Amino acid sequence: MQHLIDGYKKFHAEVFPTCRDQFHLLAEGQSPEYLLITCADSRVVPNLILQAGPGELFLARNAGNVVPVAGNDVDGITATIEYAVQVLKVKYAILCGHSDCGALKAVLYNKNVDDLPKVARWLHHIDAALEFKQPERPEEGENAELAAVIRGNVVAQLRNLKADPVVRQAMEAGTLQVFGWYYDILTGTIEQYDEKDRRFVALGE
Repeated sequence: MQHLIDGYKKFHAEVFPTCRDQFHLLAEGQSPEYLLITCADSRVVPNLILQAGPGELFLARNAGNVVPVAGNDVDGITATIEYAVQVLKVKYAILCGHSDCGALKAVLYNKNVDDLPKVARWLHHIDAALEFKQPERPEEGENAELAAVIRGNVVAQLRNLKADPVVRQAMEAGTLQVFGWYYDILTGTIEQYDEKDRRFVALGE
């Protein structure tokens, strides 16, 4: 805990004073343009990766960057999506997966998680990743199959996101754009899913 306490002290003494005006505005409300749905993995740090400041990203995180199928019982992710789209009026929704994802490893390698009953139930949400598995890339070596399945999960969860009623309505109204990303932890690069060509390309290409 001392590590975190020391970090807080540094923030409060050195960082906060330089951003006092910005935090003053944020204390009165938020108006982010971006909803980012990504994995809970500690190695994925959205504000660092995207160089986004306080108040810019509205985050929804869970194991495997899952968007549960619309129509199921309410859950934290779909509730967050509903709030972001209907109340905050975000303009962009991004579904971001990442390399070496433990949730996808469990599905691909059929790992036994019976001793984690809640995790086991949650992993059923990413079974479709195998159906949407992307082409393997030889340059990714022994990680090629896993990376292909992780990209497949981005496609599968992107489909679920677009099927969510509030997301679908906002897209039809032209007020929301939706994107699928794959982040590589080793290289720091991001790829975006090109739905027209059905492939992942370098972000910004």
